[in-house]
Amino acid sequence: MKALTIMLLRISTGLLLVVWGVYKLITPDKAISISNRYYSGMISAESIQMWLGLAEVVLGLMVCLGLLRRFTYPLQSIVLFFGAALIWQHLLDPLGLWLVEPENRKILFFPSLCVFFATLVPLVFKGDDRLALDHKFGLKL
Repeated sequence: MKALTIMLLRISTGLLLVVWGVYKLITPDKAISISNRYYSGMISAESIQMWLGLAEVVLGLMVCLGLLRRFTYPLQSIVLFFGAALIWQHLLDPLGLWLVEPENRKILFFPSLCVFFATLVPLVFKGDDRLALDHKFGLKL
């Protein structure tokens, strides 16, 4: 049961990266708008969005499949940590009571915190992730 649960968590968090990556690839203008609004425009160039989108799709698929887990699990956690860290005000004040103006509150950002911590479970219990392709192929990477 533990291996199945870890696999489902791995697939669901990996799919989040795939979805966001595809979003960047098919609607770079909207991804740039999000970058401008929430990330101070740090990654607003269309060419950057395309490369980030492609990298997220590849990383997400590798996480879903359980490939190169030694590298992909920590990288996924880092990506989702920075995504959450950049919207920290919304995570600490999801209801807009003291850090965020009520008209700017984004309660749907709050699950970013849960998703980040969810990425740590497969990382910490990598040895129990017996349904990953790395494990099936006997890779010790």
